[in-house]
Amino acid sequence: MARAVWKGPFVEESLMKKVDKYKDDPKKKPIRTWSRKSTILPDFVGVSFQIYNGKKFIPITVSEDMVGHKLGEFAPTRTFFGHTPADKKAKPETTDKK
Repeated sequence: MARAVWKGPFVEESLMKKVDKYKDDPKKKPIRTWSRKSTILPDFVGVSFQIYNGKKFIPITVSEDMVGHKLGEFAPTRTFFGHTPADKKAKPETTDKK
């Protein structure tokens, strides 16, 4: 279920404070955050984040296309290693001996 429009987007208050500090800071050190549920606002464009995925921090730089999405969408928590090689057994082997 989506969030009610009258409530507005959810962003952690501590994260907003860090973004405000980031814009004034000349070093531009990436912001480390565990808040995957925070919505990306237009104020975040150009800001570098390190989003925790449960194991490590994933570096992300926010672009205009990301506005409106959640931070967690850009730091996947699961790794896909591919399907098992059982699919190869289904293929019939052809031997062309003449």
